Amino acid sequence: MEQIEIGSGDARWSLKGMSALVTGGTRGIGHAIIEEFARFGAVIYTCSRNQKELDECLEEWKRMGFRVAGSVCDLSVRAQRDKLMETVAWLFQWENQYPGE
Repeated sequence: MEQIEIGSGDARWSLKGMSALVTGGTRGIGHAIIEEFARFGAVIYTCSRNQKELDECLEEWKRMGFRVAGSVCDLSVRAQRDKLMETVAWLFQWENQYPGE
């Protein structure tokens, strides 16, 4: 059986024009998901409870040429979840109207 390798060089896969919200993106699985989605061309928004970690990751992703934005959010706090959803909805609407800007 042929093994199919999925990676950044695989032209069959693309998330260009797609947007994703990845919570907890500064560590572990969330971090890995962001980098993989970004390699496939997605625009990503993430959140973290830790401003320092978030800033470091956003800077790293920017250097890598990834389109990732984010904010501090504790998802256990309803007001912060609501604000996150408002922000993401606005940003993704903007991205759909003005891709790549």
